[in-house]
Amino acid sequence: MGILYDDVVIIRHSEKEGDPAVITVNCPDKTGLGCDLCRIILFFGLSIVRGDVSTDGKWCYIVFSVVGKSTTRWGLLKKRLAGACPSCSSASGISYYSAELQPPRPPDVFLLKLVCHDRKGLLHGADIFLVENLEIGMFQAESWRFAFADVTEVLCELELTIKKVKVSTTPDGRVMDLFFVTDIRELLHTNKRKEDTYDHLRAVMGSSMISCDIEMVGPEITACSAESSFLPTAITENILPLQMPDELPSSLTSTSVSVIMDNLLSPAHTLVQIVCQDHKGLLYDIMRTLKDYNIQISYGRFYIKRRRTCEIDLFIMQADGKKIVDPNKQKALSSRLEMELVRPLRVAVVSRGPDTELMVANPVELSGKGRPLVFHDITLALTMLNSCIFSAEIRRRMIGDREFEVYRVLLDEGEGLAVPRRKIEEQVWKMLMGWEQ
Repeated sequence: MGILYDDVVIIRHSEKEGDPAVITVNCPDKTGLGCDLCRIILFFGLSIVRGDVSTDGKWCYIVFSVVGKSTTRWGLLKKRLAGACPSCSSASGISYYSAELQPPRPPDVFLLKLVCHDRKGLLHGADIFLVENLEIGMFQAESWRFAFADVTEVLCELELTIKKVKVSTTPDGRVMDLFFVTDIRELLHTNKRKEDTYDHLRAVMGSSMISCDIEMVGPEITACSAESSFLPTAITENILPLQMPDELPSSLTSTSVSVIMDNLLSPAHTLVQIVCQDHKGLLYDIMRTLKDYNIQISYGRFYIKRRRTCEIDLFIMQADGKKIVDPNKQKALSSRLEMELVRPLRVAVVSRGPDTELMVANPVELSGKGRPLVFHDITLALTMLNSCIFSAEIRRRMIGDREFEVYRVLLDEGEGLAVPRRKIEEQVWKMLMGWEQ
């Protein structure tokens, strides 16, 4: 017997305000499924306060208790979660993630060129749509320091994903926005879909919108945006080190991380016990690490205790169905887990000649996906400090043998940087970790 599509993901809303909603996923299993689901939940701005995962190797049952905001689009969340689940026809055997597997055909990329009159709040928040490469020229920083962008909110509702954006302001006060987008519905090549996009943008922007055009771009632009390059050694070794430094300010790390591996409790699985402080995306950080190591979770439990201390128990096995008995493999996995929980992202404020630059490195999964909402949190933290942004760039970079999304934000000091650099680092770090709310 199969399972109805609507029953793959079930969301039960809390009856009492403030209580968590419960998301149940019941579908065929695959290595990395937990990571994919946690990333979607994080993308929608929700926090997981409790989780249970179990699988028999073919079928899995996952329960997440989540808390978030009243504006959560639960219907779209359910659709995205169901889309990440394998089809029921794949239940005949578990599928393991492999970087060597044939990747799916990349979606068509379209250029949306929007010309409008400048006004505050036009662009801020574009990163919530998986921005992979952002270049902002010498434009008025005040225009995107405030509320979420009207434009990007519309694009999200239309299920258009921003891959790259370039913004410039002309001397006569006009703004030209170049959005490189993909369409989740794969219909943007049709006139009806384009007209629908025009109408939605015109409805929210009104008379400030001057013109809007959409056209498909060539594969050379898509390939260029996807390229990763190496950062200079001086930056990777001194500013964004891949390994854990001997000493690191406690304000820029998560504290009290314990990772213990045990092969005695279960005859078929390795038990991983983790105790750490909660932070935004904690379960995603654990799941993406296990996914990159091609580790399958047979049973897992996650919950938050008092003072936001988290306890995680995971019964895992390798791709060959065996427990991890090699001491070197155990040490490598436990060290990587500890590193990702202590420093899930790298944050630094440095001097670039006379200028001051904020740098944030966000790890990218082997599947090519990065942590969502990073640029949103960066801009929000800087706004709270009343720090202006002169320019920004987001690119995929190689640090050692790993790929990162590196955010380089040049700060507008004006007559001088009023906020100490250490305070900027700490504020951005707290916002990224969810400790500022």
